[in-house]
Amino acid sequence: MTNGSSTVGWEQHERAVTELRAQLAAVPRGEPVRLAKRSSNLFRPREGTGRPGLDVSALDSVIEVDPVRRVAQVQGMCTYEHLVEATLPHGLMPFVVPQLKTITLGGAVTGLGIESSSFRNGLPHESVREMDILTGTGEILTATADNEHAELFRTFPNSYGSLGYSVRLEIDLDPIKPYVHLRHLRFGELSELTARMDELLRTRELDGQAVDFLDGVVFSATESYLIVGTWAEHAPYTSDYTGQQIFYRSIQERAEDYLTAHDYIWRWDTDWFWCSRAFYVQNPKVRRLVPKRYLRSDVYGKIIRFENRHGWFAKRDARKGNLPRERVVQDVEIPIERTTDFLEWFLDNVPIEPIWLCPLAVRDHDNGDQPWPLYPLRVGEQYVNVGFWSTVEIPQGGSDGDTNKEIERVVEELGGHKSLYSDAYYDEATFWSLYGGETYQQIKKTYDPDGRLPDLYAKAVGRR
Repeated sequence: MTNGSSTVGWEQHERAVTELRAQLAAVPRGEPVRLAKRSSNLFRPREGTGRPGLDVSALDSVIEVDPVRRVAQVQGMCTYEHLVEATLPHGLMPFVVPQLKTITLGGAVTGLGIESSSFRNGLPHESVREMDILTGTGEILTATADNEHAELFRTFPNSYGSLGYSVRLEIDLDPIKPYVHLRHLRFGELSELTARMDELLRTRELDGQAVDFLDGVVFSATESYLIVGTWAEHAPYTSDYTGQQIFYRSIQERAEDYLTAHDYIWRWDTDWFWCSRAFYVQNPKVRRLVPKRYLRSDVYGKIIRFENRHGWFAKRDARKGNLPRERVVQDVEIPIERTTDFLEWFLDNVPIEPIWLCPLAVRDHDNGDQPWPLYPLRVGEQYVNVGFWSTVEIPQGGSDGDTNKEIERVVEELGGHKSLYSDAYYDEATFWSLYGGETYQQIKKTYDPDGRLPDLYAKAVGRR
């Protein structure tokens, strides 16, 4: 067992859990409960409660890493940045590391987490062995896939804190190599890109090399790329996209590249994929003046949250006579055979580019073809996560939410699924038909009978 400087150990963890339970007990019965978090990767504003949340700042670390068993014990509020710091020295990484450094392990498991290893490793909750969950009743329950709380274990993913909060998770770890060799494949037709993606997912190799990572970027209907990553023991050079160079632009400029394992994991964070352009830091003159420590997704996120609270940019645009804008920040999962259809519709109807593509598949399980009730993707089917994050004009006569509602309609028509970290507009009946329905309600009654935690519809659509 290892308990180095980057870990806190079991004794400190137990003290933090005891304090958290005491905080919950102090909340008057019947009042809603929520976390007081320093940061959030949710992209929907939430209603204020006027009450302080549970302080979970002491649950933000790795407890221990076991390099022999290839598992880690991790507190729920530990960010992936800190988790990776603890595992990489052992030649290990989590099975799936979401793209942004301040996403927490608990947040990815109870919400959305995906990356270029998801076509082989699924989603973050699929590499969880067990969880300690603080429920609405104030109990700390250990849930596994086969103990008395197995239904809570299965229903917890995509519940967004509506069934409880994970205070400890035991997760599997994957062995790594020092470098990742990248090859950028360009396509002039979207159908060609999705066909090649499907081939790579079936063969798992490109020109005799293993496909260890796979994602893609659509710049337009006539310019798109697949990014194929392969572990490598050696590299003739390594690129650096944490300063003046911008990763997504390199995809258009070079056919291959090499990154260290660490820099590959965080290649999207420096520019928040491409969203940093909204803050002008992709302008070379501006970028040279910005310290590297500020080129991070969480810095940009703070600006967005400031705007959500105060609407400064929206007021400025209104004074200029510009049309108001609707936030369209979404990740959707589309069956691979319908991905071209969705992309063509999207490019024809929603003026947002680039678009991120990331294939994923649910790992095989013994408990049915839809093992995660609130994330109802089917075992044996290949999906493509399509991510798009920007704003669009609201035309005269239109309403805020129109574009998001149309996206929801098309995703459902194509047999897809939408994550809930951002705006959702479903009516309640439709929502429950898509996100757990009776299964969720049964688990909610068992583990939060007094409704101290807002239910999933209230959180996702009601923004509580």
